[in-house]
Amino acid sequence: MATSAKPRKPDWLRVKLTTGDNYHEIKDMMRSKTLHTVCEEARCPNIYECWANRTATFMILGDICTRACRFCAVKTGLPTELDLQEPERVAEAAEQMNLKHCVVTSVARDDLNDGGASIFAATIKAIRARLPFCSVEVLIPDFQGNWDALKVVMDAKPDILNHNIETVARLSDRVRAKAKYPRSLELLRQAKQFAPNIPTKSSLMLGVGETIEEVLQAMDDLRAVDCNILTLGQYLQPTPNHLPVERYVHPDEFAWLKKEGLARGFSHVESGPFVRSSYHAHEQVKSATAADAAKARN
Repeated sequence: MATSAKPRKPDWLRVKLTTGDNYHEIKDMMRSKTLHTVCEEARCPNIYECWANRTATFMILGDICTRACRFCAVKTGLPTELDLQEPERVAEAAEQMNLKHCVVTSVARDDLNDGGASIFAATIKAIRARLPFCSVEVLIPDFQGNWDALKVVMDAKPDILNHNIETVARLSDRVRAKAKYPRSLELLRQAKQFAPNIPTKSSLMLGVGETIEEVLQAMDDLRAVDCNILTLGQYLQPTPNHLPVERYVHPDEFAWLKKEGLARGFSHVESGPFVRSSYHAHEQVKSATAADAAKARN
């Protein structure tokens, strides 16, 4: 039986490697403080650009995930690490980098009763204590539907609450491990119930077999739970053992999808082949805040 040919990676998916002083300084600092970044663990294509610009996404709760999503390069297994001093070290690193916007994510920790929510909250508070003018964005797992754990995070008042649906409803079970599309939407809805004024954010990766109609439906689903910020990016297969790329989405299509998202009422849409959830996050929060202020005036 003939198999479909693997799509050829197009010219617009070439990453510029930039490893100057800032890149090496950040790498050395993360090692010295025994910290992890999703930039490295998930093999993000933007690591060279972001680290050169002194931005990074901290990954707390260790580097071993209890889930094995078919798109993600983070190690999976049974975690042994729960470092209660980690929030303070993250805050020290954020202060050393003099960040104006800090993104904190984590592996999924289904082995913990609260999924690590208390460590998220402690990290938010530690960053604020050292950098009171730094906005803090958290990209959280679904906590297995534990809304009490979600409330712990929301009570710490992050500036943005981010939870990714990752893909369209039809493909969710194939792409994600244990996570459920309806549960992710409910998490975003619950977040707004707990803190209506905190913007919520989610992300879709394209090229895993979805249709444009399904992407537009996912946008509508997110707007139905009042999600404010959307990021759209190209899925890139991290290893041969991961989900294959079904197609490469042209930048013009990403531009069109951005217009569609804005027309649906998102405060900000970041859309492009290399876009990831935290890519240009500091610019996203400014744009979304300005858009929401404009809506309020009108």
